[in-house]
Amino acid sequence: MSFTTPSGERIRCSAATEDKTQAQEFHDKLKAESWRVVKLGDKPKRTWDEAAYKWLMETEHKASHKQDMKQVAWIQQFFRGRLLSELTREVIAEVGEVKRKETSPSTANRYLATIRAILRRAALDWEWIDKAPFIRLYKEPKRRIRWIEPEHVKMLLDELPEHLVDLVKFSLCTGLRKRNVTDLEWSQVDLQRNVAWIHADQAKGRKSIHVSLNATAMEILRKQIGKHPIRIFTYRGKSINQVNTKAWRRALERAGIENFRWHDLRHTWASWLTQKGVPLNVIQEMGAWESTEMVKRYAHLAPEQFRKHALVVDDLLNDTILAQGEN
Repeated sequence: MSFTTPSGERIRCSAATEDKTQAQEFHDKLKAESWRVVKLGDKPKRTWDEAAYKWLMETEHKASHKQDMKQVAWIQQFFRGRLLSELTREVIAEVGEVKRKETSPSTANRYLATIRAILRRAALDWEWIDKAPFIRLYKEPKRRIRWIEPEHVKMLLDELPEHLVDLVKFSLCTGLRKRNVTDLEWSQVDLQRNVAWIHADQAKGRKSIHVSLNATAMEILRKQIGKHPIRIFTYRGKSINQVNTKAWRRALERAGIENFRWHDLRHTWASWLTQKGVPLNVIQEMGAWESTEMVKRYAHLAPEQFRKHALVVDDLLNDTILAQGEN
């Protein structure tokens, strides 16, 4: 559709519909609003489409940008062409309920959080609306940390194809997230100094990560030499993008391991380090966690580590009691 506002601005955009009657209605609405803005001084009435697009453009630096785009694309079926003023808490709650029934409360919350972020920016930064509606999130059950013992890892490795064996072992050696392992390039590795690094724009927290490589990780890397000029981990000469494959799921089934995701390899790495007495602040630094709260999830796995520190008070107290007895 195309028209000229009273101020002389040319408006050309899609009505986002194949129905001519709906397109005409949308056209007339926008034209009338532009007249009220110029002649009566009203605040321009913005649509969800404008806000979502502007937000995506301003946040394209986020590590989760692709996921944000997928979420907005799903939300579009409900909000396409609607004015921001029409998006009340009741309307938004209905959309959240649809997603909750499709998936889970936690997934629905991710979509609701995206809607909330867009509307808050529209209110606070762009001043397109006076106030963002309150959006209530669903209660989420606290998930237990899922990790497996070394003997279960051995059972899993015995069932996996070779290219996934290398990926799993390298993940357990480094604690890196899936994408940081599959996208790892030779330019990010120094085989002489036994180190690798994740660039800031590749990391979830947007901070570069230093990775110390142990002997097992170095052995795995040397196995990959000559397979690909850029990427380290490949399958039949091509880079690996997907690991949640049929081969991965069937290997878990044959190994008798249930309720285990690829990301749980990272939990397993952190759990093993905690059980071996590595301080939580060191694990936080190695795993590049932003918050100490994320690392405290593993604290219950180190009772002996905390018991050692508790004995300090025990000794002090006994010394005090002994001194009182002598007096």
